[in-house]
Amino acid sequence: MQFTISIPKNFPAMTVKEALEDYFLIPRKIRHFLRTKKHVRVNNQTVNWQSPIVAGDLLELRFDTEDYPEKSLPLGDATLVEELYQDEHLIIVNKPEGMKTHGNDPTEIALLNHVSSYVGQTCYVVHRLDMETSGAILFAKNPFILPILNRLLEDKRISREYLALCQGHPKQDNMTVRHKLGRDRHDRRKRIVDSRKGKAAITHVRLLEKIGPNSMVACQLETGRTHQIRVHLAYEGHALLGDPLYSQKTAPRLMLHAQKLSLTHPFTLEDIRVTARSASFEHYIEHMKSEA
Repeated sequence: MQFTISIPKNFPAMTVKEALEDYFLIPRKIRHFLRTKKHVRVNNQTVNWQSPIVAGDLLELRFDTEDYPEKSLPLGDATLVEELYQDEHLIIVNKPEGMKTHGNDPTEIALLNHVSSYVGQTCYVVHRLDMETSGAILFAKNPFILPILNRLLEDKRISREYLALCQGHPKQDNMTVRHKLGRDRHDRRKRIVDSRKGKAAITHVRLLEKIGPNSMVACQLETGRTHQIRVHLAYEGHALLGDPLYSQKTAPRLMLHAQKLSLTHPFTLEDIRVTARSASFEHYIEHMKSEA
């Protein structure tokens, strides 16, 4: 596995050592292999570990099989994948509702398997969407970029915006929900607001439109807890339509869709922004408007 990265003009000044350790987050053992095997080159030259990397340089990294052993996955159906963006290192696709992001056991086929079949190599989950949720979702195409994308997610530098159709009308056009979330002791599928033992969870909610007795809202995640939007809105008295766990109001599907995803590419510093659409989500919204 070999990568050649063209250092963009806005890349922060650093040494080879700093780049591998602090920016690319390469584990110590693998950094040792890169150094002893002389598998790091800049502009086609073997470099000192303290050599600087500057704009315009070509950084070459070569990994052996033992550095990153390939993970084996059963391949899925490539025709089920709707690509929103793809390059050498990552892919963003539009997940349909009713499909798991990844399987619970090695033989279960899910979106991860379909994406791996689509790109022709094993991919890796960066974040997940609930099975009932549709929309934009990001996968790493190699284990090299995976920890970097994970760090961007933890540092809140991957932005995700959801559309949701919820019951009632929020009292404010903009609100931030900060209830801590934990597991439901009585139902392992569910999450609950738990102010004592729960983990921090922050959702920013913006009212977009009132549709009869319901509301279309945009939700921006600051954290990514399981069922976060669903539980937060339900606790505020605005459960999502079609939610099989937290709502009594039926709909053909869970009315939650990950509409937008954006990030700055860690290697090219390119701003990547995608918008995902869902025919089933949009069709039901139009139906509700006609009924209102």
